[in-house]
Amino acid sequence: MTTAAVGRDACTEPQLVLRRLNDYLLPAMLIVMVVVFAALEPQFMDGSNLVNVARQSVFLLFITLGQMIVLIHAQLDLSVGATVAATSVLVATATREVVPAASVPVGLLVGLGAGVAIGLVNGAIVAFGRVPSFMATLGTTSVLTGLALIISNGAPVTGIPLTFSDILGTSRILGIPVSVLLGLATIAVIGLLLGRSRIGRDMYAIGGNAEAARAAGIDVRRTMLIGFVLCSVLAALAGVLLTARVGSGEASLGGSYVMLSIAAAVLGGTSLFGGEGKVWRVVVGVLFLGVLSNGMNLLHVSSYVQQLVIGAVLICAVGLERLREAT
Repeated sequence: MTTAAVGRDACTEPQLVLRRLNDYLLPAMLIVMVVVFAALEPQFMDGSNLVNVARQSVFLLFITLGQMIVLIHAQLDLSVGATVAATSVLVATATREVVPAASVPVGLLVGLGAGVAIGLVNGAIVAFGRVPSFMATLGTTSVLTGLALIISNGAPVTGIPLTFSDILGTSRILGIPVSVLLGLATIAVIGLLLGRSRIGRDMYAIGGNAEAARAAGIDVRRTMLIGFVLCSVLAALAGVLLTARVGSGEASLGGSYVMLSIAAAVLGGTSLFGGEGKVWRVVVGVLFLGVLSNGMNLLHVSSYVQQLVIGAVLICAVGLERLREAT
């Protein structure tokens, strides 16, 4: 073996070890955090609280999975929070005008239809208009926020049928909330899409090197458009479920989800520079933030301190991302 070969082996082995550590660092931190919260507050491990953690985390899960898809393309969607708010207002306005039996299909149709429309607009501006995704989705955020406020007149939209709230907001199957079951199904679908389908492989290729992907015959603009549509549809689904959960349409819903979805995705190993992201790691990232928030609430930590902690987590997530890029 040549000296050069020995040198390459010596360099790559520590890098592989470091990458392995990065892969399992967050799950290990999540386990430690669960143990600490369980020791400080016995109620944390109560079955009802664990179900509550899952139910509260599933809204962020939908949005983060969508954000991950966009990040894999080396793009960013800042409109996910406004999509949640606009969807909430539209769904509440539509469902209160129909008979209770039709409220669930109408709500889902209106909500997911709004998600498709928003995604098409975002994707067209970015992919075909060649506008940076940061600016495009920032503009969409302002439009959607204004639309939600105009439709709702700045007040909660009430009068949603109880059937809608009961089925999508509070009902359970075998003791598991419907929203959580939908979250599990979504994890499976997105996992298969990214890991087993051609469109998923194309997304990773575009994020890794868009020009090389184009030279390989991949329709970059179409694939990117699909990515933004999926992101908005998942955010809209979160908006539908949140509306059912709170029992009204709220133009203020979703404001915090932009930062949290980026933090959860990056914590879960999704690269800010595209081409890298795994569903299971994003799920761990979402659970990490969900457990952290729930544990701090049980310990009566001030909301101001919680904001500080979440901000510090986001900074650490970016630091971990830079470390991954360096290895």
